[in-house]
Amino acid sequence: MHPAFAESGREAAISIWFVTKSSWPGIREGLGSLARSFVDAAGFEPKAGSYAAVPGGEGGMAAVLFGLEDDAATANPMLPGKLPGLLPAGVYRFANAAHDTRLAALAFALGAYRFDRYRKGNGKAVSLVPPDGVDAADLSRIAEGVMLARDLINTPTNDMGPAELHEATRLLAERHDAWIEAVTDDELLLKNFPLIHAVGRAAARPPRLIDLRWGDRKHPKVTLVGKGVCFDTGGLDLKPSSAMLLMKKDMGGAATALALAHMIMDRKLPVNLRVLIPAVENSVSGSAFRPLDVYPSRKGLTVEVGNTDAEGRLVLADALALADEDSPDLLIDLGTLTGAARVALGPEVIPFYTDDDALASSMMQHGTQQRDPLWRMPLWAPYESMMDSKVADTSNVGTGAFAGSIICALFLKKFVSNAKSWLHFDIYGWNPSSKPGRPEGGECQAARAVYALLCERYG
Repeated sequence: MHPAFAESGREAAISIWFVTKSSWPGIREGLGSLARSFVDAAGFEPKAGSYAAVPGGEGGMAAVLFGLEDDAATANPMLPGKLPGLLPAGVYRFANAAHDTRLAALAFALGAYRFDRYRKGNGKAVSLVPPDGVDAADLSRIAEGVMLARDLINTPTNDMGPAELHEATRLLAERHDAWIEAVTDDELLLKNFPLIHAVGRAAARPPRLIDLRWGDRKHPKVTLVGKGVCFDTGGLDLKPSSAMLLMKKDMGGAATALALAHMIMDRKLPVNLRVLIPAVENSVSGSAFRPLDVYPSRKGLTVEVGNTDAEGRLVLADALALADEDSPDLLIDLGTLTGAARVALGPEVIPFYTDDDALASSMMQHGTQQRDPLWRMPLWAPYESMMDSKVADTSNVGTGAFAGSIICALFLKKFVSNAKSWLHFDIYGWNPSSKPGRPEGGECQAARAVYALLCERYG
């Protein structure tokens, strides 16, 4: 069980009462005269996000009041994620139901996250007794997955290069008795991964393709491909410092794929799982790949480099081609790919692409239900001509400044032909500011929604 959840101590746990404008009079009446007087004197009002600690008879805390929206239909079910930042250390329990008790409990756990690798003691030991009627084991595995991704993304590149990302994958494989191997450095050329090699060859730390497999081969094939660019300078098309500042998060797709893999393996879903992570650092040196270079790909298509800062789609292309050779039932790729996605939908809503209408509908539904917001974007075929090259089969970028996220998706689609269904997510992987259940910093996006979809399909 994740430490955010208490496995025992229900009897001694401090009660959290969720209050709304309509429920407050009844809850207030049940507090007792001294507690009512204290709460009234403190000026507590049952507004969304309001908080009050109710003192006990001997100076301790008897209960906590936390305000929710009155209208459940429009309420934010993740609002209880604020609580770990408000509460003193201790063990707590929900005394009554939230609008969505399962999501409230998950939000509480996710809100308790602190990245303390380099600065100890900036967190409090706050935990929640899982509410009755929720699957505590499932909440725990989801929280573990999300926090794994957050830790990996938050770790600076000096401690999270391709080798360290490989080691994190190895540890996860060891935990779940999965098989793992990697193709490294110049071996990438011998094994026909020329695009991964081209992007990563300039760095002092060798590039690699990490390959994890788990599950019964007789089960449906589910393959995850995560962009593992551990730092992105932009290459010779160098980013300005403001755009380079957060590039430790450019391996957020790989971190998210590992988070999702943990959820799948821990639940023991009956799938034949494969995880592919092209792990590179896009650096500048004498051996860096150049604008207008042309490279072959594993698929056989030649690619002209229109911009070295569009490197993520190049490494994903080779990994997707390998994944596609297995004809998976479901092929999913995730990457921090385009600023255009953020211009269109901001940092929280994640665009996804697929030709499978039924899959898209289900994906949207699960995103809404899990409060893991997604939005389907079109694979608009007429835009493919924007990637035309005069010297190669395709360019890695489009002409002009329009439709950047769609162009990226259309580029990746060229490398998928055998998979029965394909999903592409253009994630951000970062919370610019703290929100309930989403502390500022690295974030695991789309994984909870995809996990819910896989549980529905294969659980």
